[in-house]
Amino acid sequence: MAADIEAIAEQVFIALADPSRRAILAALASEGPATATDLAGRLPITRQAIAKHLALLAEAGLVTAEPGERRRVRYRLRSAPMQVAQQFLAALARDWDGPLEALMDHLDRDAQGD
Repeated sequence: MAADIEAIAEQVFIALADPSRRAILAALASEGPATATDLAGRLPITRQAIAKHLALLAEAGLVTAEPGERRRVRYRLRSAPMQVAQQFLAALARDWDGPLEALMDHLDRDAQGD
């Protein structure tokens, strides 16, 4: 299960690394489901580039494709992969908190001993 969580988180992080994909996600979040053509009208990205980004976002599970009118595909956000990535980061932070606090205590003791 932990390997699955890490794999999902990795896909989310890869998807979020690109500013164009973040802009697409932000547009879908603020304005709801849209086609690649709709998104191209709102963003300074070509329709072809948006289609490629949407394919990667769909692969990461961050969007889902739905059939629309006249065979147009609309994309809708999916929050589940983002929640998995947040859980992964929270667990990572918990794992770091203990050693970091121990290091800070050690450094404080050393500073007081000088």
